[in-house]
Amino acid sequence: MEFGWWHNDLETGKHQICVRFHGGHLTWTRKHGHHTSWEPHGPPTDADWERLLAEAARRVPRRLLSPKQFEAVRQLREQAR
Repeated sequence: MEFGWWHNDLETGKHQICVRFHGGHLTWTRKHGHHTSWEPHGPPTDADWERLLAEAARRVPRRLLSPKQFEAVRQLREQAR
């Protein structure tokens, strides 16, 4: 499962964030432009986690993400705290 969104920050500028959820693990990456490579996204902020949980919650009713997978993402959030 892959989640993605754009984030605009005054310090780093506009960049795209991509989070991959596979096998119970999350991989955070980002890139700044169309022709740049994906690089690891530093430790995710609370706003990043909130956005990820909101994106995941929107996919559960449409059955794109199972409730079990959603709970796994929430547990990873709790472990990261």
